[in-house]
Amino acid sequence: MTSKDHWMIKVPASTANLGPGFDSVGLAVNLYLTIEVELSHEWQFIAATSDLIKFPSNDQHFICQVAKQIAGRKNKVLSPCKVTVSSEIPLARGLGSSAAAIVAGIELADLIGNLELTKHEKLLFATEFEGHPDNVGASLFGGLVIGSCFENQVEMISYPNLSFEVVVVIPQEELLTKVAREVLPNVLHYHEAVQASSAANLLIAALLTKNWKLAGKMMEQDLFHQPYRKPLIPYYSEIETSAKEYGAFGVALSGAGPTLICFTEKRNGAKLSSALQQEFPLMEVKQLSIETKGSNVWKKETCRN
Repeated sequence: MTSKDHWMIKVPASTANLGPGFDSVGLAVNLYLTIEVELSHEWQFIAATSDLIKFPSNDQHFICQVAKQIAGRKNKVLSPCKVTVSSEIPLARGLGSSAAAIVAGIELADLIGNLELTKHEKLLFATEFEGHPDNVGASLFGGLVIGSCFENQVEMISYPNLSFEVVVVIPQEELLTKVAREVLPNVLHYHEAVQASSAANLLIAALLTKNWKLAGKMMEQDLFHQPYRKPLIPYYSEIETSAKEYGAFGVALSGAGPTLICFTEKRNGAKLSSALQQEFPLMEVKQLSIETKGSNVWKKETCRN
């Protein structure tokens, strides 16, 4: 990268768990964190969207901290950059905003430091920062991802060819992941763990075989997190009931919440989105598509006179 180069890094949002797939199942969606990068004499982060203004404008910015740590692990020192950041991903709403920032930081380090990281190396670093592979894996690989982190070993499979649509219902209230984690139990009884894992296994099989009714049923069988987090989510039951009335085959918390994600068959997304927006006018309702490609880095063409 030279001083005249401008590079773009684009990272998709993600939803995770899909009900019982706790900390292991993720899905990339078409909301994006985008950064424009150019070499500079000092680190500078410019917020191009209003909700990002509260973050540091120097090398204390989270994306920069991630990038520096990754470079340090490879014994590299990054040249300072001017980084313009914009995001369509709502903060603290369960759509992977922090995971996208982690992936952006890793891509930034790889770009500026010429690290030549493989996709799997990026996943290992991202999982180390995030603590689990679902959101970061979806942002890196795109599509539906199923991952496992066990004894510092991370494995993941990405499946891009999915044939359903999603609608998200986003409450105005934030819900920090830390708060949502605090309500979870420390221990599940053995028979509960067996039930919970079997629901997750069957969920994946149902999605991949397009058995939508069964997939929706398994989303409701979650024992890992949703029963404990439902009381934190305004209008959870009302949204779930209405979404099913308008054609959703399944409804689940998006990540830790408070966003709810509604799954519906092809060509019903617009109808479902419109109906839910009318019924819940104080919430933001979005029809989203599945992002199949994951994070992307490219050189921006600049106009020269």
